[in-house]
This record gives sequence, structure tokens and C-alpha cells, in this order.
Amino acid sequence: MSENTKIQHVALNYQDKEKADLFFVKVLGLKLKKTFALTPELAKQIFGLKERVLALSYENKNTRFEVFITEQLTENRFEHTCIIVNNKEDFIQRCKKHGLQINLVKKDGKTYLFVRDFSNNLYEVKEKQ
Repeated sequence: MSENTKIQHVALNYQDKEKADLFFVKVLGLKLKKTFALTPELAKQIFGLKERVLALSYENKNTRFEVFITEQLTENRFEHTCIIVNNKEDFIQRCKKHGLQINLVKKDGKTYLFVRDFSNNLYEVKEKQ
């Protein structure tokens, strides 16, 4: 990637707005900045799913997640979002406080942290250096 290329946002499916608020606001510390809806026609045109879809934008100055609330389930694959937190231990405690299971994976003498949110989206979590 060029040095000028940046990620503008990550879009994820969620089935429950309250659980999305809990994860993105309480666990990740983002703010809900805006909400919007896709008409069934627009959702069909973009995503191939003809239903009205509520979208939530959770943000801070560096990060934005667009979360689409839908009943449709997605398969687990290799997709994940890698996030950087200031303090891994604090993050782990927030996850535990809200009932999220963490997964510590050891590889080549290092420990990697993964967590699935309330809609089964996978995050790799690194600590700010």
C-alpha cells in the first residue's frame, strides 16, 4: 500500500443495536456519531439483500466502524479487524467485565490477543508501542 492509502472505515454486520453500543462504546471507547438507514432498494443494489437496514457510525479521531443492523447471519471466515489499544490489560478487563471471551494465541514466542464481539466479528488486538 502507498503511504497515502488509509483505511476510511470498517463495516460490520450486527444483529443487536444494544450489543453494538455495548461493544463499540463501552469496550472500544468510541462514540456513536451518526445513524442512517439504507432503503430496501439501496441495500439490494449494494449488498444484494432487500431489507431496510439501520447503520450506526462509531468513531473517534482515528477510527470509524459502520455497523449494519440486520438479522442475516454471516459465516466465520478469515475476515478480522486489527485494532490498536493503549493498554492490552485494561482492554482485557473491559472485555471480561462485559462477558466477552478473549483468545490468547501463542506463536513464535509471542502472545497474540483475539476477541469476538457480540455478533461474532473477530478482532486482533495489539498494544500501542
